[in-house]
Amino acid sequence: MANIAVFDMQGNEVGSMELADAIFSVEVNQHLVHRAVVTYLANQRQGTKKALTRSEVSGGGKKPWRQKGTGHARQGSIRAPQWKGGGVVFAPVPRDYSLSLNKKEKRAALKSALSNAVLEKKLIVVDEIRFDEIKTKKFQAMLNALKADNALVVLDAYSRNALLSSRNIPDVKTTLVEGCRKEEDEKDRTNDLNTYDLMKYHTVIISKQAIKNIEEVYA
Repeated sequence: MANIAVFDMQGNEVGSMELADAIFSVEVNQHLVHRAVVTYLANQRQGTKKALTRSEVSGGGKKPWRQKGTGHARQGSIRAPQWKGGGVVFAPVPRDYSLSLNKKEKRAALKSALSNAVLEKKLIVVDEIRFDEIKTKKFQAMLNALKADNALVVLDAYSRNALLSSRNIPDVKTTLVEGCRKEEDEKDRTNDLNTYDLMKYHTVIISKQAIKNIEEVYA
């Protein structure tokens, strides 16, 4: 098992812990990670863009002038694409961009992303992440103590204080391990831990209990 240092919120090393090889030391499957990232981004697209084609624009039922003898180019409708107010050529229409991965693929991609974080030494384990009040300054102080920016912070339990304290800090996101969420306000809902976020952020700060949660859920 890989051994990793454990820090407190003040940046002091307070111990170490072993990481499960089945989750944090697997061979990184780059193809599967790429598919997971593409799927995540595709599923964020709303697919609601719409423009009118010439068949959908109102008006234009009458030929604007006769075919010959006017000196103008022939025209059949003032709603043709070259006219102001005309329809759009190959107009975008609403569509579903969503893709899917099966459960085994999602888990394998997440394990690869976690193993990659360990390999690149961007995983920082904190013994406990707790905030008694909503204070952005305190959250930033933790990041400074851990020498982390552009960070994904993985909590072991829902914390409104932590969520709101981090919300105004650029390039910082809090998240939870899948299956470890409890009842909370929908407006404060955060995304579950996913492959895209693990690959996107330069640093992954994770609580000691969250490591155990990951090992329980993805064992």
